[in-house]
Amino acid sequence: MSTVPLPAISVVGIGADGWDGLPEDARGALRAAEVLIGGPRQLDLLPAAACPGERVSWPSPLRPAVPGLLAAHERRRIAVLASGDPMFYGIGRTLAETVGADRLHVLPHPSSVSYACARLGWPLEAVETVTLVGRPLASLAASLHDGVRLLVLSESRHTPALVAALLREKGYGASRMRVLEQLGGPHERLVDGTADTWSDDERLDALNVLALDCVRAPDALRLGAVPGLPDEAYEHDGQLTKRYVRAATLAALAPAPGELLWDIGGGSGSIGIEWMRADRSCRAIAVEKDPGRAARIARNAASLGVPALRVVTASAPDGLAGLPTPDAVFIGGGLTAPGLLDACWEALPPGGRLVANTVTMESEALLAERYRRHGGELVRLAVAQAVPVGGFTGWRQAMPVTQWSVTKAGVAA
Repeated sequence: MSTVPLPAISVVGIGADGWDGLPEDARGALRAAEVLIGGPRQLDLLPAAACPGERVSWPSPLRPAVPGLLAAHERRRIAVLASGDPMFYGIGRTLAETVGADRLHVLPHPSSVSYACARLGWPLEAVETVTLVGRPLASLAASLHDGVRLLVLSESRHTPALVAALLREKGYGASRMRVLEQLGGPHERLVDGTADTWSDDERLDALNVLALDCVRAPDALRLGAVPGLPDEAYEHDGQLTKRYVRAATLAALAPAPGELLWDIGGGSGSIGIEWMRADRSCRAIAVEKDPGRAARIARNAASLGVPALRVVTASAPDGLAGLPTPDAVFIGGGLTAPGLLDACWEALPPGGRLVANTVTMESEALLAERYRRHGGELVRLAVAQAVPVGGFTGWRQAMPVTQWSVTKAGVAA
C-alpha cells in the first residue's frame, strides 16, 4: 500500500533587512506556503499581499511545542521563519530532530555572526561563538581567555550589561565590548566600550550581537583551556582532587565531544567540571551524598562556566539507578561501599572507561584485585612540593594516590 509523501517544510532564514533582503527562491517558498510559522517580529517582516498564508506564532516554551504544531499542519505547505542561518543556533536543528533532515528545505540567510565578522574584520574561523539565548549567563565563563575574540548572541537588550558584570567579576574588566545592532538592516548601529565602563542602557536594541576582545587583568586567576585548573579556582572543604592528580585523572578518562561522565563521590566537582570544560558538548553527572557538598559542586560548576553539570544528591550505588548510560566513570570516593565497583562496571558499555583513585590501603587492595581480573593500568601518583625548611627549601610529599584505569572489553556501540 503506497502512502502520499508529506510536503517538504521550507525553513527560510530572514535578516533585519526583511523581505527586501530575501533572494527569489526564499520569497517563492514564502509566497507558496499555506502556513507561515515564526516569531512575531519575523512574521511582521513579511508583506501580507505577497505572503497570504495563515500566520502562526511560536508558543512559549518553543521546543516542546514543535512536534504538535507541525503535526497539526502536516498535510499543508509549511514555511518556518528563522533569524539568519536556521542551522546556526537556530530552529533548523530542532526541526531536523523532530521530522528528519530529509523533509526540510533550508534556505539560509547570512547569520548575524557572519555579518559581525564582516563589520569587524574578524576571520570567522578564528572566532568562538557563544549563545546566551535561552542559556545561563554562567556558561560564558568557560570561554574567557586572555587575547580571545568572542561573539556572544544576546538574549535581550540587557545581555551586554550582564556580560560586562561577569567580565568584571572574572578579572576581565579591561575587555573591549562592541554591541552590533540590527545587523544587515537599515537601522544597523555599533556601540563601543569596555566592561569596566559599561552600564545597562535601555536604548540598546534587543536584536544585537556582542563582540568581545578579552583582556585578563595581570592579577586575575589564570584558568587554562586544559585540565589541571588551580586548586584556588574551587570552593572546597578539603574534598578536592588536587591539581596534578586531577590532570592525570582527566588524561586517563580521555573526554571526547558529546560523551557523558559519571563523577562518583563528587566532593567539590572538579573532575566533572573539567571534563565538561574539555568540550562544549561534554556532559557530566556528579553523584554526591552530602547535601552541602552537592550544593558546592553546583556553585563551582556555575563559577567555572559549566552550569549544565547535573548534581545528584544520593549515595552510590543506590543513586546510580536510572541514570543515563555513561561513556566513562570516575570514582573518587566510597570505593569500599558494597556493590559500587560492580554497579559502575555493569553500567559501562563496551569501550567505556573507568578510572578510580584512592589513598587508602583497603581501597588499594580492592583496585589491585580488579586490575588482576580486568587488566588496564594500575599506577601510583606521587607529588611533592617545594616548601621552606628554616632558611632553606625542601620537599613536602603529598599522600600518594593509587589509580586504576581500564577500558571495558568488547565492541563499542
